[in-house]
Amino acid sequence: MKLNIQRKDGITSFELFKENEILLNQLIEIKKDIDSSLGFRCGCKSGVCGSCAVKVNGVERLACKTKIKDGDLIEPIKNTKVIKDLIVDLSYESDRLKSSKAFLEEYQLNEITKKDEKLIDIQSNCILCQSCYSSCPIYDVNENFIGPYALTRTLRYVNDKKENNIKDKLDTIQQNGIWDCTLCGNCTMVCPQHIDPKMDIINLRNISAQHGYSDPNMMNFNNNMDIGFNPNGF
Repeated sequence: MKLNIQRKDGITSFELFKENEILLNQLIEIKKDIDSSLGFRCGCKSGVCGSCAVKVNGVERLACKTKIKDGDLIEPIKNTKVIKDLIVDLSYESDRLKSSKAFLEEYQLNEITKKDEKLIDIQSNCILCQSCYSSCPIYDVNENFIGPYALTRTLRYVNDKKENNIKDKLDTIQQNGIWDCTLCGNCTMVCPQHIDPKMDIINLRNISAQHGYSDPNMMNFNNNMDIGFNPNGF
């Protein structure tokens, strides 16, 4: 079978002997026996660390969890700088989490129930694999967009009863955040942890509205309508 890998100078095809094998195992075989210069990233090899995320035939997948077939095309994930072959720059990760205040900022003592734990359980499962960032179309028009997993992490701490400063977190996600998302659902479809960032963003919009925030894009639209309105019809 043939496996096609996008590299700096174009697509390189490798002839392999096994089909329906795990992609990461095949990448390791290629590096070991065929081309030692092939660059890719991996860690736990069990779908926990998220470091082996790539695109398989245009869709974000974890290499350690994906079986391949003849003719598959493997590419690095999008919306970040490619360092080498399938290795991309992830230095922006901590900046996104800091800018969205996606951490426990101001601790308050509170009794935590099983129901409270369940409220933040799913969002806590994010493995920072970057698949949702890669699939997001907003970056084509706004490179400052906070992005799906950072917003999912923000919701996790907004819903955390130990956090005493919810307003500060909501403040940080109004611009280049929840209102800029088109709710296309790409992030939800590619998440290997079955998290629903689209619904998380909708929930953050609802919580923001309850705290007096509104969509700034809609306000700008209304202002433009007011400027263009002529009661005399000309």
